[in-house]
Formats: sequence, structure tokens, C-alpha cells
Amino acid sequence: MSDSERVRRTPLNRERVLAAAVAFADREAGGTDALSMRKLAQELGVVPMALYKHVAGKEELLAGMVDTVVGGIDPPAAGADWKEAVRERVLSARRVLRRHPWAPRVLESLPAPTPAVLGHLDAVIGLLRAGGLSADLAHHAMHALGGRLLGFTQELFDTSPDAAPDPRAAAQLAAHYPHIAEVAASSAHVEADGTTVGGGCDDQFEFEFALDVLLDGIERLHLANWTSTGARRAVQ
Repeated sequence: MSDSERVRRTPLNRERVLAAAVAFADREAGGTDALSMRKLAQELGVVPMALYKHVAGKEELLAGMVDTVVGGIDPPAAGADWKEAVRERVLSARRVLRRHPWAPRVLESLPAPTPAVLGHLDAVIGLLRAGGLSADLAHHAMHALGGRLLGFTQELFDTSPDAAPDPRAAAQLAAHYPHIAEVAASSAHVEADGTTVGGGCDDQFEFEFALDVLLDGIERLHLANWTSTGARRAVQ
């Protein structure tokens, strides 16, 4: 039996439709922009109408794809304290989403959180509460962590090595914006042979640095019995 015949004979269900859609978006340069119900039907060896028994349309398909991806986030190791447990879960989310580059944009475009996303957020809140944080502090911690809870952030600029400016552009930047130039230069260092390495930012390091800063700050507030009511009174 050929692969195409095997695909056609495998019973169609929602899980198979979503798995095929995720695989298509991962493979195609256009991601979900290249995905259509017609193309997905061709991928599965069925007529397009067969898909509508399992998903109502592309919006529901995208939401299901998100749930398929987010469902791959691993729980933290048993026995970890709340801060390490949240860190582990967030970094697992980052690993999962980095395997599916289209997923962050789709997540941000959906009109409402999907069940798997809500389940992930509920699990993080559960870790905070199990660690003794008040519901008040957990609420504000979730706002502070924001998109990092799902493993991605919106950077101000493209700071990857490929985006590094040429020497003339770097000189002009330094002349007009010396503080930006100084900080940008700090990401590179000179080796013993005189070569410069490390241009551009390490995205993973920057993500973990910001995550740790936030978690450390949340921990300090927790230990200080912080409340939003008290903080508001202090600024009045």
C-alpha cells in the first residue's frame, strides 16, 4: 500500500486534521498564511467538505492548532519550589513555540484564549498560589509576565547577528545615539587573536534574564507581604 493510499484509508478525525495542519504550517514558508481548507484537504487526501465535519472553518482550525501546540508544554518537575516550577513551565512553553514559528502570531490574533491556553495559564496561577502567593499578587504577577508565559516576547528591534549594521552605519549610530551604540557594543567582545565575536543579542539568554528578573521581583514582593491596596495607598 502506498503512503497516499494509507493516508486516504486512515479514518479522518479532529486530531488528525489538526496534526496535519500543524505539520503543513511548520513545513511551508508562509506558515498559516499558506494554509487553506482546500490545501489541507489535499494534504489529507479528502474533499474539502470532509474537513467541515471536524472544524467549522479556518478560525476554528487555527484555534485547534494552537491547542495542539500548547498541549505539548511539559509540567515542571515534582518537588520544585514555585519560582523554579514557573520558570520550568515557561521555558518549556518557549521550547514548544520555537518549534512552531507561526504560533505566536496566531496566538495574538485569536479573539479569545483557547482551552489549552487557559489551562496553561490556570496551571501557572496554581503554581503561584501553591507557593503561598496571594491571589492579589498572583494576578499582578501574571500581568507582569505577560507573553513570556507562553514563551515569547515582542522585541523593540531585530537584534540578531544578521541584523548587525555595517561599519559606516555603526559609526553614524554612535555619532547620533551614543548610549544605544554603547549598549549595542557590549554584546560583542574581542578574542585574543583580535577577532570580534558575539555580535547581536542571544535571544534565549535575554529571555531567561528578563524572566529571572521578574520572578525575583515577584518573590521579593511575596516575602514582603505586598498588596496592591497597600501599594496604591503609598502613591496617593
